[in-house]
Amino acid sequence: QVQLVESGGGLAQAGGSLRLSCAASGSIFSINNMGWYRQALEKQRELVAAITAFGITNYANSVKGRFTVSRDNAKNTVYLQMNSLKPEDTAVYYCNAAGISGRAGYREAVWGQGTQVTVSS
Repeated sequence: QVQLVESGGGLAQAGGSLRLSCAASGSIFSINNMGWYRQALEKQRELVAAITAFGITNYANSVKGRFTVSRDNAKNTVYLQMNSLKPEDTAVYYCNAAGISGRAGYREAVWGQGTQVTVSS
């Protein structure tokens, strides 16, 4: 079974940086899309950044120019470099993988358990 494990969350000051990592475990052949979503308190979960297997990226307008998503296909890992953090970035960040092909078959989507990011002013 494929699982996603996030790491790198924590507390940062406004203007600071954090780097999130998400590693997909299991016998995996390929992952079409990987990305990051976040859900702030009393708000709906939203897309932060996503990246295809070919390196095409998509960002929420609120993070453009500040966040960078990247991936290492050999390690089945996606990263989110977060710079110039703002208090409004505070949320639980969830890793998502879509279009997963592995020994166990095909999975349309898998979610990580989430990691808390808190930005203080």
